[in-house]
Amino acid sequence: MSRICEVTGKKGLIGNRVSHSNRKKKVKLLPNLHTKNFFIPEENRWIRLRVSSHGLRIIDKKGIHAVATELGI
Repeated sequence: MSRICEVTGKKGLIGNRVSHSNRKKKVKLLPNLHTKNFFIPEENRWIRLRVSSHGLRIIDKKGIHAVATELGI
């Protein structure tokens, strides 16, 4: 399973970790993902989404039914 948020589309970035002596080491910066189960009362079923923290805030704001219809679930 890829590390991509299913709501916002956030994915990992590649950057540099820079030490005090200015040495650079490649590092992958991953999003803060959570696997959550959501109940849609209109359809009387559960769905499982892998969402970031920002995606959870969007679901709280719009509602799970609106987000699920946008995603085509």
